[in-house]
Amino acid sequence: MTGKYVMALDQGTTSSRCIIYDHEGRQISVSQKEFSQIYPQAGWVEHYPVEIWETQLEVARQAMTQAGLIAEQIDSIGITNQRETTIVWDRNTGKPVYNAIVWQCRRTAAFCDELKEEGLLELCRDKTGLLIDPYFSGTKLRWILENVEGARSRAEAGELLFGTIETWLIWNLTGGRVHVTDYSNASRTMLFNIHDLCWDRDILSRLDIPECMLPEAKPSSCIYGKTSPELFGNSIVISGAAGDQQAALFGQTCFSEGEAKNTFGTGGFVLVNTGEKEIKSRNGLLSTIAWGIDDKVYYALEGSVFASGAVIQWFRDELGIIKKASETEAMARSVEDTAGAYVVPAFTGLGAPYWDPYARGAIFGLTRGVNRNHIARAAIESMAYQTYDLLHAMSEDLGTDIRTLKVDGGAAANNFLLEFQADILQQKVYRPQCIETTSLGAAYLAGLATGYWESMDDVVSNWQIDRIFEPDMNPDKREYLLRGWHEAVRRTFDWSK
Repeated sequence: MTGKYVMALDQGTTSSRCIIYDHEGRQISVSQKEFSQIYPQAGWVEHYPVEIWETQLEVARQAMTQAGLIAEQIDSIGITNQRETTIVWDRNTGKPVYNAIVWQCRRTAAFCDELKEEGLLELCRDKTGLLIDPYFSGTKLRWILENVEGARSRAEAGELLFGTIETWLIWNLTGGRVHVTDYSNASRTMLFNIHDLCWDRDILSRLDIPECMLPEAKPSSCIYGKTSPELFGNSIVISGAAGDQQAALFGQTCFSEGEAKNTFGTGGFVLVNTGEKEIKSRNGLLSTIAWGIDDKVYYALEGSVFASGAVIQWFRDELGIIKKASETEAMARSVEDTAGAYVVPAFTGLGAPYWDPYARGAIFGLTRGVNRNHIARAAIESMAYQTYDLLHAMSEDLGTDIRTLKVDGGAAANNFLLEFQADILQQKVYRPQCIETTSLGAAYLAGLATGYWESMDDVVSNWQIDRIFEPDMNPDKREYLLRGWHEAVRRTFDWSK
């Protein structure tokens, strides 16, 4: 494998990144660029699709230049992406008809209520594994068709295409020759039958979405096509794609049933591998496709938190209290506790296990003695509390405790967060040496399809522990803190309604 590498394109909610990996899973080069966040109304979130494509191409070229690589030295490209974010574009010109509607956006909440009132919740859950919620792509796509002038007639005439972010990137990378999605991303649209592995015509009919708009769904590890030669100086195979959370589960090598990971990204996402069988949640979690590989489909149980690391970004960008996210750890350690304060970061509603699109963020328990350090600590602790809620629901669904919890994402570098996480869970938390497991998972999926890595056992040997965090909190104190958290969450319900 000397001289050959795998490129991972990691298109996230706030930035586009490219990381190039060698055969041992080591990072050779990294390039990242943030892009615009658009908030047209309260609870609405959008991105510029062309900016996403341009920043992703820019960082890919920069990563190659930094490492001194040419296209012939790149074995393959794997893509991982912010999920559910919805783009519709012209089949012929490639021009988007509207901004990308981001997974966080709550504009379709009222329509989702209509679908629930019609009694479609169980139909949706049985076929897609999902709940009816504005989070997913289906109602976002319908909104574009209903609200962009001429979009519906053009879509029905076969002139428009729909895609989540990986579909949009692959379409652009291949010069418009390939319109494809992988099973993991398809399973997040609320339009895909996760058992039959096809777009569900009953749901498409109710949402009035033309099937001709939709991409072909394929396994997560397979050859989709090649890049246009002019992009990188020669063609490169594109052979892996997965939604960011499924890619992180794969990058953490959670290949056995009962293994779980939590990603502390913009949102917070806990997934547990359930093998080749779907487990239906009774506690507000989602059943989803983890990945398709080697002619098999693997499933996962997922809990999604809409604002995890986003609470620290809010602290930095909107409040202006800090300049860098890393400052918050020292602030949290400078005080013994939060002085009774709780931060509930329901900026765009609450995800699992509550599913309240009308909840809004709040700070509770303020007294005259609460200062910026207490609020910083409460913000960090909110990330751990939300993870607790998800893992508690998962254990209830599985009828057993989660075997292992591995963590990743940018905030996993915060030792205070992981210490508090272990305390609140009363469980060991494992941090790997490489916390960029989302992009690593995309790289593995791509390299397995081409034979760069021979097998999943080959991949497992690359995973190495950095540190194990063990619980060290009095059980009475833990219960007291959790009671306060759950009371704070309850008080945010239905706020904007």
